[in-house]
Amino acid sequence: MGGLFSSPSLPPPPAPPPPPAQEGDPAVEEARRKELIAARKRAGRTATLLTGGYGDESVAPVATKTLLGE
Repeated sequence: MGGLFSSPSLPPPPAPPPPPAQEGDPAVEEARRKELIAARKRAGRTATLLTGGYGDESVAPVATKTLLGE
């Protein structure tokens, strides 16, 4: 009956994470360069929008036709 109320055994702790990459690491430099290029592309695409995020907010030139086309 000792096993009925005993505390469960704990699993071993997870392995520690690998150390962070060094500043001179070529893989880190390449990833940073790719991120900068992607940020520039995103900024370039949004700069071409002429109407802004909400679209054209000006009043539409809508007129109702009357009799005889006035």
